[in-house]
Amino acid sequence: MFSKFNCILLSIVMTAVSVNSAFSQETNDKKDKAISKRFSFFEKRGSHAIDLAAGSAIVDGDYSDSEFELYFRAGYKHHITSHLNINFTYNKYNLAVKDIYNEGFMSFDLNLEYLLSPFRNVSPFIYVGGGYNASNYFETTETKAQGGLGVEFLIMEGIGIKLFGEYNYMFADDHLDGLVLGETDDILIRGGLGLNIYFGGNKKKEALRKKMKTVINSNLIIPYN
Repeated sequence: MFSKFNCILLSIVMTAVSVNSAFSQETNDKKDKAISKRFSFFEKRGSHAIDLAAGSAIVDGDYSDSEFELYFRAGYKHHITSHLNINFTYNKYNLAVKDIYNEGFMSFDLNLEYLLSPFRNVSPFIYVGGGYNASNYFETTETKAQGGLGVEFLIMEGIGIKLFGEYNYMFADDHLDGLVLGETDDILIRGGLGLNIYFGGNKKKEALRKKMKTVINSNLIIPYN
């Protein structure tokens, strides 16, 4: 009877050990995959980026004959996580209304940007934020809110090409089109082709390497004699 009891007890212990080992293995596998994904992000992109772009801008205001004009921007991004970054851009552009005016403007924008597929070479993205808009020589100024979306294509490690469109809402009626007694607040639409030049992230990659080694070592099976 004692031997039978020992057998039952041993079976229970072995089952518990097997379940615990399987659970630990599954947990370690998930950790390994998560770490590998983050490591691949820093390999392909990085923790910082220079943002350059060129395209067109047009005002949607009280005049019906707005024309497309040139638009340029330069900025900096810092990735808080693989999916989320905060970025600051300086934007220079002209706006034109046929036979009425063609004026130069600039804006300083702060955005939060979300990458939908940061671990892949092609990733859609969306962003929202606020900004400070000014005419040339700061003759007129106005605050605004903006949002945009686009898609980025990594052509090689550290270099991404992107297409994007952006909607800007001005908290004033006459800032962009010059029409004081208009019916709507001014809206600015910008879009174009951009380049992200990524750099940094070496310290984070090294920390992730150590974590990967720890996970691999914890997955080692020690044979019993």
